[in-house]
Amino acid sequence: MVENNHDLPKDVAENNPGWEKSVLEKLAFAAIDEQKSARRWGIFFKLLTFAYLTVVLGIAIYPKLKGGIDSGTAEHVAIVDVVGQIVEGEAAGADTVIEGLRDAAKDKNTKAIILNINSPGGSPVQSAYIYDEIKRLKVVHPQLPIYSVVGDMCASGGYYVAAASDKIFVNQASIIGSIGVIMNGFGFTNVLDKLGVERRLLTAGAHKAMLDPFSPVNQQENKHMQSLLDQVHLQFIDAVKKGRGKRLKDAETPDMFSGLVWTGAEGVRLGLADDFGSVDSVARDQFGTEETVNFTPQERLIDRLAGRFGASFGHAIASSLPIPSIQ
Repeated sequence: MVENNHDLPKDVAENNPGWEKSVLEKLAFAAIDEQKSARRWGIFFKLLTFAYLTVVLGIAIYPKLKGGIDSGTAEHVAIVDVVGQIVEGEAAGADTVIEGLRDAAKDKNTKAIILNINSPGGSPVQSAYIYDEIKRLKVVHPQLPIYSVVGDMCASGGYYVAAASDKIFVNQASIIGSIGVIMNGFGFTNVLDKLGVERRLLTAGAHKAMLDPFSPVNQQENKHMQSLLDQVHLQFIDAVKKGRGKRLKDAETPDMFSGLVWTGAEGVRLGLADDFGSVDSVARDQFGTEETVNFTPQERLIDRLAGRFGASFGHAIASSLPIPSIQ
């Protein structure tokens, strides 16, 4: 940039008296071109951001997609994931798993269904819903095999679900079993006494504050809740016995339904599982194909956001209620 005539040779300055104006014009035009370029790039990035947001919104609004959007015409083994806790609103909840099972069974090219299970358990109700649906599908589609393949863990509610399938495959190091029911909590009565805190509780109904952690233990309420757990436990045991039948080697021993867990290798010996294998090896060795299609429904973004809000609200309402779980 030329700032004054001292920067030019004397003869050039004398022969070009309007050189300052020329330089200023060039600088002005350069600045205008730079502004135009910046404006074009700004428009480009705004359009790019708009396109990105449009795609995200489309994914959030449009219907859920299965892992196998188009199963094609080739025969395949359908996969339905049961991964995580089996509770309402989660990926392994009954609604999601049942939807995947029904979609898989409807597909004319499905040779078999494999439940890919990796779960520590969860709600006995949600687990029972899935168990009953598997049994129903076996009646509607008697020629359609439904197998379970266990990953790291298939305990409690996870095993409840697996027991409904035709066969259960495990890894030798898998954890399997835990046929029991649990309900836990805490007692803070002595803590409040030491802190000098007075518990003020109003109820309508003699047992409305049942198992309140800030009140002394009520033996009558404890007995009632133990009876409830025993009933759920018997339902669990009955489901396992119906599902596994004579394959259970030690079905009448106390340990089998005590809540203990075993390795996959021990589970096969006890009849809790049938054989060893992974999803791919079972599809290949049992059904003669390496073609698999995952029918697990994928959660939409908008559903996830709504579900998180609903779960938080529901948790706030239900946090004071004792709920049994098989985990």
